[in-house]
Amino acid sequence: MANYYDLLGIGKSATTADVRKAYARLARERHPDRFPDPAAKMSAQQSFQEITAAFNTLSNDRNRADYDKSLEAPPRPPVPEEIARDAFDRSQKLFEAKNFFDAVELLRIAVTHVPQEARYHAALGRALARNPRWVREGIQSLEKAVQLGPRQAGYHAELAELLAGQGLRIRARKAAEAALRLDPRHAIALKVLVDVGEDEPPASDGGGGIRGLLRRKP
Repeated sequence: MANYYDLLGIGKSATTADVRKAYARLARERHPDRFPDPAAKMSAQQSFQEITAAFNTLSNDRNRADYDKSLEAPPRPPVPEEIARDAFDRSQKLFEAKNFFDAVELLRIAVTHVPQEARYHAALGRALARNPRWVREGIQSLEKAVQLGPRQAGYHAELAELLAGQGLRIRARKAAEAALRLDPRHAIALKVLVDVGEDEPPASDGGGGIRGLLRRKP
């Protein structure tokens, strides 16, 4: 876990007023609503949560005293969750900088240490998909994300988009339809269905294929 003083950019001698001022500035800069890109928004949400935790601790005299004592204790080895989260956070900055190779390497660390976290697999699939030679592996990572987070329409939609790009139209259609069952207005899933066309018989549930999905109300 990052040092709370470092997160807020202040020293240990900072006053409560200094803590509030530093938090107010960072909260404005890193508020998730300022980031329209989904990956950037997710990274901002994590960062916002961390600086809020730092503020809540350092702005309270008792909590700050306890925290200062904990800093004096011998450091404990990082647990897998911390290693994974740190790797994930760093990978998102690299992804935003279009350094996909290093982002992939960090995300491999994340999924190795916490293999049950769907968003790590989804991020890995997203990064792998940026290199044509890695797309097949990216599909596998997004399939794992779908397995771990079956209620996340975005995972299904991203998988559908990758499958469609590889010419796997039937699989892409099924993934897009799964996304639309969760979110009937999901733009990526709707686009995939239009791109792959509708050349299969209507689904047995009477949904009427793409037209039935488009007619369904959210």
